[in-house]
Amino acid sequence: MSDMLKQSIEAVAKQIQFSGNVSVESPTERLALSFGYANRSEQIVNQMTTRFGIASGCKLITAIAVCQLVERGLLTFDTPLPATIAKQLSKVDQVVTVHQLLTHTSGVPDYFDEDKMADFEELWVDTPMYRLRQPVDFLPFIYDQAMPFTPGERFQYNNMVYILLGLIIEQVTGLNFKAYVQQYIFEPLGMEQAGYFAFDQLPSNTAYGYIENPDQTFRTNIYALPVMGGADGGAYLSTADMNKLWLGLINEQLLTPAMTSLLLTAHVHAYDLTYYGYGIWINQHENADVIKYHVMGYDPGVSFHSSYYPARATRVVVCSNESLGATEVNTTIEKYLAVH
Repeated sequence: MSDMLKQSIEAVAKQIQFSGNVSVESPTERLALSFGYANRSEQIVNQMTTRFGIASGCKLITAIAVCQLVERGLLTFDTPLPATIAKQLSKVDQVVTVHQLLTHTSGVPDYFDEDKMADFEELWVDTPMYRLRQPVDFLPFIYDQAMPFTPGERFQYNNMVYILLGLIIEQVTGLNFKAYVQQYIFEPLGMEQAGYFAFDQLPSNTAYGYIENPDQTFRTNIYALPVMGGADGGAYLSTADMNKLWLGLINEQLLTPAMTSLLLTAHVHAYDLTYYGYGIWINQHENADVIKYHVMGYDPGVSFHSSYYPARATRVVVCSNESLGATEVNTTIEKYLAVH
């Protein structure tokens, strides 16, 4: 059976010239494949140990960190946005809770408004991307922006709210956000390749992200994204690390059973049969049976999709160091698994 899936993945990878790694793991079988180059200039091929940026895929990591702090009694889901943060946002003038931040229902303005901007790189015209290394560095982007809706009114996906969650984590723990994640999530799970790395200090065995130019040449994404990822996205990890994160979550190594269940609860309806929990997308039938839990991330030079299918106890990880590709490969795998 793995041979059939392998052939299907290889066929679509060849068709779309996919660059990245693919992992499919179930109780009975395991498939791991690498394609393309981690470094095009030096012709260094991707290997299964290669780290990839996962963009917004790591909102789940931030949500887990917040839930840990709730368990420790340092926060509640009803905790309002701290005044020390709110006062730096002149037009965020209504009470916003941790729960609303986690579920994208807060009404806080986003630093990248897709209704007004088509190109993410437009953000760095006035604010150089190399200055954005800590959560607090993003606050000026929304300082004078009004709230687009009343907190709790509706779901609207938002990167800025996870930046604010990163600031809250720093306030209540006294730790840098990245240090907290390293100590309380990556290290306990043995996620040895995972980390938040600056573009100007990437460790070995890390894939460069590539953006295709109009003439079909490629350039790296080092001038297209913040120089260092954070609470809303931008961690690097291997497919093995992502599998460890899924297992750590599912096997309740990071949170209690009750808190794990709460994180995986469909708190808000997004669209069609898709809901949002805490940092995680949930597809479920109308009778609430879960089809899959999944996380995804798409940035210039990054495409990522990873899912857990509870009925099959199967985990899928697709990491790419190009802007497109993960969706097509993931769709191919789901057709093979007959996910519906």
